[in-house]
Amino acid sequence: MRRSPAASKHRPLLAGALLALAAGTAAGQPPLPAPSDPPRAAVVPHKVRTTFGAVRNDPYFWLRDDTRSSPQVLDYLRAENVYADRTLEPLAGLRTAVQKELTDRVPPQDVSVPFQEGEYWYYVRFEPGREYPVIARRRKTLDAAEEVLLDEPKRAPETGFYSVGKWAISPNGELLAWTEDHVGRLQYELHVKDLRTGQVLADTVAGLSPNILWGGDNRTILYFANNQALRPEWLKAHLVGQPTSADRLVFHESDDTFFSMLVRTSDKKFLCANGFSMVTSEWRCAALQAPTDFQVISPREAGHLYDVDHARNTWYFRTNWQAPNYRIMSASDEVLSRGREAWQQVIAAGKDALIDGVKAFDGYIAVEETIEANKRVLIRKSDGNSRAIPAEEAAYAMSLAEDQDSHGSWVRYEYQSLTTPSITREVNVDSGEQRTLKTSSIPGYERTRYVTERVWVRARDGARIPVSLLHRKDWQKDGKGALFQFGYGAYGLSIEPRFSAEAVSLADRGVVYAIAHVRGGEEMGRAWYDQGHLFHKLNAYTDFVDVTRGLVEQGFAAKDRVAGFGRSAGGALVGAVANMAPQDYRVILAIVPFVDAVTTMLDPSIPLTAREYDEWGDPHKKPDYEYILSWSPYDNVGPHPYPAMYVYTGLWDSQVQYYEPSKWVAKLRANRTGDSPLVLRVGMQGGHGGPSGRFQQGQMRSEYLAFALWELGYRH
Repeated sequence: MRRSPAASKHRPLLAGALLALAAGTAAGQPPLPAPSDPPRAAVVPHKVRTTFGAVRNDPYFWLRDDTRSSPQVLDYLRAENVYADRTLEPLAGLRTAVQKELTDRVPPQDVSVPFQEGEYWYYVRFEPGREYPVIARRRKTLDAAEEVLLDEPKRAPETGFYSVGKWAISPNGELLAWTEDHVGRLQYELHVKDLRTGQVLADTVAGLSPNILWGGDNRTILYFANNQALRPEWLKAHLVGQPTSADRLVFHESDDTFFSMLVRTSDKKFLCANGFSMVTSEWRCAALQAPTDFQVISPREAGHLYDVDHARNTWYFRTNWQAPNYRIMSASDEVLSRGREAWQQVIAAGKDALIDGVKAFDGYIAVEETIEANKRVLIRKSDGNSRAIPAEEAAYAMSLAEDQDSHGSWVRYEYQSLTTPSITREVNVDSGEQRTLKTSSIPGYERTRYVTERVWVRARDGARIPVSLLHRKDWQKDGKGALFQFGYGAYGLSIEPRFSAEAVSLADRGVVYAIAHVRGGEEMGRAWYDQGHLFHKLNAYTDFVDVTRGLVEQGFAAKDRVAGFGRSAGGALVGAVANMAPQDYRVILAIVPFVDAVTTMLDPSIPLTAREYDEWGDPHKKPDYEYILSWSPYDNVGPHPYPAMYVYTGLWDSQVQYYEPSKWVAKLRANRTGDSPLVLRVGMQGGHGGPSGRFQQGQMRSEYLAFALWELGYRH
């Protein structure tokens, strides 16, 4: 989709002194001075045509180079980086301070909560100063000697990009398989290691999606091979020790709108291929001991979305069949082949609560559901009794842990909020007893200094928009402060109020951090999504503006001290907002933004395009074309006094191609009025998520945070 633990010696900041400093530097400060002679992209007429005859001129189309090797294009991108360096030079001290804060909040040593599989306990740990983790295990008890399975720091290059997609252990515990990406293009390579000898085997398969599964024979590895558009198209089976050319084709997904991934059921008895478009899904599953014999669980039917899990001879379904907010149904192994009519309802659909997921256990299920922009977990036992796990704050997020024992009586989950770093707990399904397994340690962070709130803002059409807020406890609501507002609003993805080290740095300077839960997500149920995509997409954008205006009216910020932030599809949001309401924002941050909607959605060779017609519309159809054209950020750039803008793109981004933000900035330079700073930062290594290392991420984020803080009036 077009969208999404470190140093010691942290010195806590004194709240009163810091907020006094913020107040003294905030008001009346001039914006960042922009150096002269920014890069000017050549104007080369290029006609973009549709099948129904519409024609648009795209004068910066030449910036597209699918090989990423054109000297002309690369020179232009490097020139943008040189200009960014010059423009941002005055805020070097502020950026250094923010980067140190972000680095200091990363635990120098960190280890995940171990999970058991077979006779081993598995976990991931970070060593001090390392960008990447070590994957390890201990036999039988956590006091046993450690066995390092994959030392990522040794495999990663000293510079450049490195990311492990997924790793999996063979059922007998003797072989490790993993996928890794070396450029950030989401094109993975499969590798296999013999854990008995420590030898990395010759088995290597390139061009994969990240997910892999082992068959019960301890030799078969299932994977999806990507096509040229980076869509998982062919499910294949590789036998360890055999050449790649001998890999068996298990299934071919011919529908360009479908994306596929591999998962195991909770009881680990079945291997499943989950294929899905925006509005339809289809699951195929195979028994662990027959790993290439996949059977369709419920045939795809337009508009039917469902997920499956399995435990104790029973299949469980999260399905929107006659239930827009989803319901939970079940079928025994014996009646599964009878089809959907044999499914039995377990949990009915709710009017306000959206069921997000289900995990099956022996004798009970655990369910994730979202209600009024908060995700919670509830346990439903076989006798029909349900218990919701209580929350501690007004805005929060819970999620079920991925790896846990489906046969036990404890359910593992994570809790966090804007003020509370992630806590891993488990709850006993019989007694309700809870025990904490891990509390994330954020060096120097004191939770009691901060407050999270949930407020509501009326949109122009009367809809109530939930907003999650973070600010310092000693912050004053006087209408003079600054606001940093984040939004997404696409794909039905609910933006949860999770802990953010970035938000803490903002709050420590007196800034209010806000998440606007605009339409296009599912924070308020499936209808919230339906009201924010296709021909209702503009609702997401006007919601964002209305939240800004509402928070200013309520005294959370001054009108001229607002930053708008969005990434990926959220970049489309803030890009559209910059055209629609530039006067409402002092600064806009657009990270890997999807801004050239018409041209991209006209080209099915671009990754993700075909499968997203149900999200954005299909511009090959005239009504869709005209509606997308009405809001597309690139197509609506005009002679406006835009706010200060920081734009980031990754050269190897596979989800939003680098040329979209590059073209957008070029067009902004040629058309905007005024002299506010406009910066394009191009990550020459990495893709949609930016740099790969945990400290490298802080380097990237500190730059755009410092840019926003400077424009909001902060110098320290």
